[in-house]
Amino acid sequence: MNNLSPQAETEALTQCYHCGNDCPDEQYHFDEKEFCCIGCQSVYQILSENQLCNYYAYNNTPGKTQSDKLSHYDYLDEPKIAGALVDYTDDTISIITLYIPAIHCSSCLWLLEHLYKINSSIVSSRIDFLKKQVSITFKHHEFSLRELVIMLSSIGYEPVISLQDVVKEQNKVSDRDLIKKIAVAGFCFGNVMLLSFPEYFGLASFEHQFKSFFGWLNLVFAIPVVFYSGRDYFVSAWKNLRNKVLNLDFPLALGIAIMFIRSVFEIVIGTGAGFVDTLCGLVFFLLIGRWVQQRTYHHLSFERDYRSYFPVAVTLLTGDTEKPIPMDELKIGDRILIRNNEVIPADTILMKGDALIDFSFVTGESSPVQKVLGEVVYAGGRQINEAIELEVIKPVSQSYLTSLWNNEAFEGKRKKIDTFSDTVSRYFSVVLLLIAFGAAAFWWINGENIKAWESFTAVLIIACPCALALSSPFTLSAVLSIFDRNKFYLKNTAVVEQLARINTLVFDKTGTITAPEGFKISFEGDLNYEEKCLISSLARNSGHPLSREMVKWIKINEYFPVSFYKEIPGKGIEGIVKNKLIRIGSASFLNINSVRTDTGTVYIQIDDHYAGYFSFRQRWRPGLKELFGKLSKSLGMHLLSGDQDTEREFLLPAFPWENQMHFKQSPQNKLDYIKALQLDNKKVMMLGDGLNDAGALKQSDLGIAVTDNINNFSPGCDAILDGAGFEKLPRFIQQAKDAVKVIHISFGISLTYNVIGLFFAVQGLLSPLFAAILMPLSTVTIISFTSIATHLFARKNKLI
Repeated sequence: MNNLSPQAETEALTQCYHCGNDCPDEQYHFDEKEFCCIGCQSVYQILSENQLCNYYAYNNTPGKTQSDKLSHYDYLDEPKIAGALVDYTDDTISIITLYIPAIHCSSCLWLLEHLYKINSSIVSSRIDFLKKQVSITFKHHEFSLRELVIMLSSIGYEPVISLQDVVKEQNKVSDRDLIKKIAVAGFCFGNVMLLSFPEYFGLASFEHQFKSFFGWLNLVFAIPVVFYSGRDYFVSAWKNLRNKVLNLDFPLALGIAIMFIRSVFEIVIGTGAGFVDTLCGLVFFLLIGRWVQQRTYHHLSFERDYRSYFPVAVTLLTGDTEKPIPMDELKIGDRILIRNNEVIPADTILMKGDALIDFSFVTGESSPVQKVLGEVVYAGGRQINEAIELEVIKPVSQSYLTSLWNNEAFEGKRKKIDTFSDTVSRYFSVVLLLIAFGAAAFWWINGENIKAWESFTAVLIIACPCALALSSPFTLSAVLSIFDRNKFYLKNTAVVEQLARINTLVFDKTGTITAPEGFKISFEGDLNYEEKCLISSLARNSGHPLSREMVKWIKINEYFPVSFYKEIPGKGIEGIVKNKLIRIGSASFLNINSVRTDTGTVYIQIDDHYAGYFSFRQRWRPGLKELFGKLSKSLGMHLLSGDQDTEREFLLPAFPWENQMHFKQSPQNKLDYIKALQLDNKKVMMLGDGLNDAGALKQSDLGIAVTDNINNFSPGCDAILDGAGFEKLPRFIQQAKDAVKVIHISFGISLTYNVIGLFFAVQGLLSPLFAAILMPLSTVTIISFTSIATHLFARKNKLI
C-alpha cells in the first residue's frame, strides 16, 4: 500500500478503464491502463490473456466494480446440492441456469457467449438478457460447478444462488397455447378474406358453383376458429353463468356463436355468404387483445417466499471440521458458522464471536443489533461483523422468519380488482339481450318471422363488444410499456386501474424513502491530516457500520498500527495510535456533556482533547420533500416504520399530524393499521421493501415493493418500483388516471359504432359486407386511439 501525501487528496480523479468509476488515490496500473481496484484489474488481465478484449469495443467501460474477495462456494462441491441446482446432467455434460445481476449491456452478452474461450470445458452458453440469466453447458468431469461459479465471479459476473433455485418451479402462465390459437385464427382469417373478395366486389360473372364452393370452404375454415381458437370464451362464459356472473366473455361468446350459426344456415341453404370473415376477424383480434393483456414481466417475481432470501447451504461445524450442508438437513443442536454478510437461516443461540446483526429486512430497524454470548439470534438477520458460531434451536421450517412469512394474517383478504370492463359487462349483456329480443318480438308480432330471426341475430352480431374488449388491453398494455421504461413494473394490467383509484398512501421508512448509499455525514470540529489518519486507523478495526462510514468519509489511505484496541458494544472503541489514546463513541463513553440526543452522533477524543463529533443522518431519496409536497395535495399520507423516531423532525412537514407517523411498528402493527384505514373506506397503497412490510403489502389495495435492484429479493406485491424511479410516483399515478380516461373515451367510440350498427340491425337490414367493414373499422379505430392517446398523456406527464 502506498503512503500518500495530503496533496494527493486534491488531485484529479482518473476513471477506471474497466468499470468507469473514479479511481481512488491508490490506483492500480497495468498494461498502461488505470483501474480502481485489484478486482477490475484482474478481470482485464483474464480477458487480455484470452484475447477477449473486444469486450470493450461494444461499450465504453462496460464492466462493474469488482471485489478482490470471492464468496465461499465450497458447498457447490456437495453432490446433493449441485444435483438440485443443475437443470440436466448425463455421463459427460451438465447444464445449469444461473441468475447474474451484473448483466446490463451488449458487452456482457458478448463476453458470456464466449466463455468457451476462457475455459475449453465450457461447451456453450446462452443468455436471456431480460431475465439476466445465462444457461451454461459444461463438461462436469473436467470442470466442476464450483470452479464454474468462481470463474464467473473472477471476470465480474458473480451469480446469485438462493434456496429458491433448488426448487425448480414451472411458470404459472404459459402463453404457448394462446399463440397457437392466434396462429390458427390468423391463418383462417387470411384465407377467408381471400375467398370472400368476389362477394365484396359483387362480381356478377362469378359462377354460382364457385360461389357455393367458396362458401363451404369458408365454413371449413370457421370450424377450427370457433371450436379451437374461440373455445376459451365459451368456457369462461359458461363458468361465470354457473356462478351467476355476467362478464364480458358472455356477449363475446354469444356473438361468436350466433355468427357461426347464421353463417351455417345461410351457406347450407344457399341464401347468402354468411359472416365467416367477420367471425374469423373477431376471434383473431380478440385473441391478440388477450395476448397483449397477459403479457407481463416474466423475469420478475411478484410472489416471493423466504426461500429466495435464504442461502442454498450452511456451514456445519463438527469438532474442528467445517462442512457445507443443504439447508433442509439442518437440525436442532447443530453448530453452524456464519461469516460476514451471510444470512442466519434458523433461530439460534450465539456460542462464539462478536455478533452484530442487521435485522432491517425483517423488523425495519436500520441500526444493527449487538448480541452477547448465550443470547437468541433469530433467523433472517445478516451478520455484518466477524464470523460467529451459532447453535440451532429451531429448524428452518419453524423459525421466526418462516412463521412470520407463513402468518395466516399475512395472506390477506384482498378483493379481486374490479376493472371498468367487468363493471360495464354486467349491464352491457343485459341491455344487448333486451334489444335483441325486443327487435325480434317487434317483427314477430308484425308477422315477419324471417325478419324477426334476422334482426335478432343481427343485433347480437353487430353489438358484439369487440372494440370494448380491446380498448382496455391495448390501453393498459401501453401504460405498462411506458412504466417499464421508467423502471416501474406492474404484476398485470388490472393494477393500472387500481392505481388510478388510490386515495391514501402508506410509506415504510428504511429502504423505501431512504437512499441505499448509506449515511449523510457531517463533522463539527477541526481535524488536521495526522488526526484524520489517527481516527481512520482506529475506526477501520471496527466492523460497526458507522465506523466503516467514517473511514469512507475521511478518505485517507495512510494507516498506523493500533495497540490495546478495545470495543465496547453499544458504547464505542478506543486504542493507542502513535502513542496517543484515541477514543470514538457516545458522549457517556467519553465522559463529556452533550445536549445532542440523537443516536446518530459519534464523538472523538484524542488523548484528553475533545476533537469534535460526527453526525450521521440517513440519506433520503432524491427529491423526497418535493415528492411528498406533490402527493400530499391530493392524497392522504401515512408513515409506518419499524425504526426509531430520530427523523421525525425532518418528516413532519409531509406528515403534519401525529396520527400520520408511527415508529417502532411491528409487522402485525403495520397490517392492522392498513386494515383500519380500509375500514374507513380508504383505498390504500402501501410502499415497502422488507419482510416486515409483507403483511401490509398484501393487505393493502395496492402493494408496491421498492427496491434498488429489481431482481433482488422483495416481498410479495402487486408492483415493483426501482428506487431510481421513486421520485416519479406522482406521474405514475396521474398516468394511471389518464389511462382510465382513455378507456372511458374509447368505450364511447365503441358505443357510437354499436349504435350505428344497431340502427340497421333492428330493421333486419344488416348485410355481411356491412358487418365486414364496420367491425374491423371499429377495431382499428379503437386500437389506434388508445395507443396514440396513451402516449400523448405520457408526454404530458413527462414519462417519455
